[in-house]
Amino acid sequence: MAALTREPEELARLVVAGDRRAIARAISWVEDEHPAAAALVAAIWPHVGRAMVVGLTGPPGAGKSTLLGALVREVRRRGCTVGVVAVDPSSPFSQGAVLGDRVRLVEHDTDAAVFFRSMGSRGRLGGIAEGTVLAAAVLDAAGFDVVLIETVGAGQSDIRIADLVDVVVLALQPGSGDSVQAIKAGVMEIPDVVALTKRDLPGVDHFRSELRLALGTDPERAPALVETSAVNGEGSAELWDAVLSKRAVLGDDGVRARRAAGLEREIVAGVAARAGARAQQAIDADPAVGVAITGLRAGHLDPLAVARLLDARVRGEA
Repeated sequence: MAALTREPEELARLVVAGDRRAIARAISWVEDEHPAAAALVAAIWPHVGRAMVVGLTGPPGAGKSTLLGALVREVRRRGCTVGVVAVDPSSPFSQGAVLGDRVRLVEHDTDAAVFFRSMGSRGRLGGIAEGTVLAAAVLDAAGFDVVLIETVGAGQSDIRIADLVDVVVLALQPGSGDSVQAIKAGVMEIPDVVALTKRDLPGVDHFRSELRLALGTDPERAPALVETSAVNGEGSAELWDAVLSKRAVLGDDGVRARRAAGLEREIVAGVAARAGARAQQAIDADPAVGVAITGLRAGHLDPLAVARLLDARVRGEA
């Protein structure tokens, strides 16, 4: 097997051509902030924007991974190709993903029309990793018809997925305290479709009533509610129909506006994260900042004075 190119423009050409090794390397580059990642992204960006991007979120234990597999099966049944980015909790020691790509979607391992990639959240809040939007862009540029993004599932803070996708699917299950709490949390403000998973469980009637009350009475603004069951495989077609319907309501202009606003927020978040990293590096390695921190701990300096010094040192102004 020939060695894969390390030239970003050539790698981008291979990505657009659908080369699976190139796709995997490109995602690794954007995830690891490879020195050539910027040139790669610039080369693939003209090819981004053709795929339908769908986010799948929800509290832990709601059945997101099972639902993800069901959606992939349904998308493939309808003759479409699908790329998946699954954001897994990171190890606090290695920062690596917890082998999510080895336990999900095993049945699709030999399907050339499905590409699966997991990545660690690396401690980032909001249920997604910093490289998620660019990984999805790689799959989009590679020509996949649908890109599915599954979040960590961190509960009410797991809302940043709404900035990255055309349609948000929220998975909730009956009989779960986390799910009941999620009804009252911020995560209920972002879905276009709510999937009531495990509808064969006890308590589904009561939970359905709670959901309908939480979703509101305005049918034009309320998310669609679809019931699914992994036990008998029911509900997948209805769920995907609801996703397509919500995408149609948004229209191309609505999707472009949603994506543009989301990218702006991602840019701001990325800049803030890098600024925070530089500030932490200064705290760890800059002697002047170290002296100031010692003064703060001893009560000789106030927090704003230390913040001003830290800002100046990071900017190279002091």
